[in-house]
Amino acid sequence: MSDAPRALVLGASRTLGLGLVRELAAHGWQVTGTARGEQRTPLHDLADADGRVTVDRVDITVPDELVALRERLADRSWDLLLVNAGVTGADEPVGDVDAAEFARVLVTNAWAPLQAVELLDGLVAPGGTVAVMSSRQGSIGLNTRGGHEVYRASKSALNQLMRSYAVRAPSDRTLLCLHPGWVQTELGGSGAPLTVEQSVAGLVRTIEAHRGEPGLQFRDHEDAVVPW
Repeated sequence: MSDAPRALVLGASRTLGLGLVRELAAHGWQVTGTARGEQRTPLHDLADADGRVTVDRVDITVPDELVALRERLADRSWDLLLVNAGVTGADEPVGDVDAAEFARVLVTNAWAPLQAVELLDGLVAPGGTVAVMSSRQGSIGLNTRGGHEVYRASKSALNQLMRSYAVRAPSDRTLLCLHPGWVQTELGGSGAPLTVEQSVAGLVRTIEAHRGEPGLQFRDHEDAVVPW
């Protein structure tokens, strides 16, 4: 058990993040998932039922909480840091979105994940993986239909920040921007074609397939390359 790879999944209290914790554990990983606040979540229930799963607490929009998390986990080496965060915002033209809403979506979807990466990357072992949950809606090349303008912009910003991070801090780590597919979550809606279980199974296969490959890639749940 001590030789099992170790994963830290931020944003794991429900749906996609929770599914990722469950799937990684099923693949033999030791997983710590995080939730915000003190309230009990389905992640706590999973940890009670599966000895490979533990729970910690952090709000990734609060840098001081990320620093505290780093200090709590500094005695361990992690093979995977996976940051799962996202809000959709209103599906309106950007001209109809006020500055506060624009900032809320960009902070949650782009700024906060990179704060987490920047503050926690020192916990990741040499040759480990740092991954963020992106979306093909962040692809500039694939935007032929429009819509969801602020959400698209936030995921494009996330991808650009990951690219800048990769250039600024070159290492032997694998860096992944991941598209989970259109999934039946609060963000994706009940009409989405993929269940959480289908999405996370593909995401974990993709993560494991690229372990030990240095550099940044944008991949989906089927391990296909997503255009930037």
